[in-house]
Amino acid sequence: MEKHLHIISFDVPYPVDHGGYFDLFYKLVALYQQGIRIHLHCFEHKRPQQPELEQYCAEVRYYPRQCGHKGFSHKLPYIVASRTNAQLEERLLKDSYPILLEGVHCTYLLHDERFNNRKIILRLHNVEYKYYKQLFHASHSLFKKMYYLNESRLLKQYEKAIANKGLVLAVSDQDTNVYRKEFGAEKVATLPVFLPYTQVSAPEGVGCFCLYHGNLSVIENERAAIWLMEKVFNDLKVPLVIAGKAPSQRLQRIANNHRNTCLVADPSEQEMQDMIGKAQINILPSFNVTGVKLKLLNALFNGRHCLVNEATVQSTGLEPACHIGANANAFKSLVVQLYRQPFAEEEIRLRNTLLLSTFDNKRNAQRLIQWIF
Repeated sequence: MEKHLHIISFDVPYPVDHGGYFDLFYKLVALYQQGIRIHLHCFEHKRPQQPELEQYCAEVRYYPRQCGHKGFSHKLPYIVASRTNAQLEERLLKDSYPILLEGVHCTYLLHDERFNNRKIILRLHNVEYKYYKQLFHASHSLFKKMYYLNESRLLKQYEKAIANKGLVLAVSDQDTNVYRKEFGAEKVATLPVFLPYTQVSAPEGVGCFCLYHGNLSVIENERAAIWLMEKVFNDLKVPLVIAGKAPSQRLQRIANNHRNTCLVADPSEQEMQDMIGKAQINILPSFNVTGVKLKLLNALFNGRHCLVNEATVQSTGLEPACHIGANANAFKSLVVQLYRQPFAEEEIRLRNTLLLSTFDNKRNAQRLIQWIF
């Protein structure tokens, strides 16, 4: 008997051009490979419709996101209020298939009594109120600070209100514990993110630069890149490459003023993977302790030494595969130590042990199917 599943995605999950889309897209592929008939519903804003999705889904539907003033609400967080659509709800009511909500963003229908008896699962990508609180601290714009702080306040109330409206599947044990302890969630579990990597392909030997990569339009990532330039590499004669999407003029200006820094704007996926593989150190500090850092997993599967701070690896179980620095001086010392140190076979074996037992798409898809059906 065929198994059908509605998936509501907060955005169009292809192309997989930065971390937030890995779990969305590769979960679709894994469920498709397990024979699930997927009915995908995407909220659409800046990312165009993608025929690529149709090979994994029985149907793909798109709905406009209500941006700007149309999406604002005094009671609901903007990320939720801007993703409401009556046509979507009517379509969902035409059958009784279970529904997987991708992100807190897509949870508006949890408040609709018509879905009270429906099997609904929330895939949690972040503890969103904490994420927005950290964006508040990272931002330099007064307007954005006000928006992030208000959104964080609304999200804290909202996430507590939905924590017991269905099964919640977090991407990390840390997020699971927040929902369980802070919001009193009774049905919450951890399901690792879905990834394109099936083996560790990190090259042995010595690379030729340090690399920080990420979506540079995200204020937290810009902050990390600037911190590296101004606090860590300010007096090191070691080349630093900063690569990622949509760097601001401010970031470009700061990079131009640092002699040993090269900024690579909007590299293709292939170019980014090539840089990760050629780097001697993938250096990935974070100022955000929620969710899972997809760029760290990419670096661990495909790159040499990984240098991080505690926030990047907290409660991930990935600590043994990383070099951890507590502050800028510790980062400096570790860069000097690791820059000439060959990456060896025993480190690849350690990563295989740590990573492949957790990030197994087939097994995790089977676990998800058991929860849903």
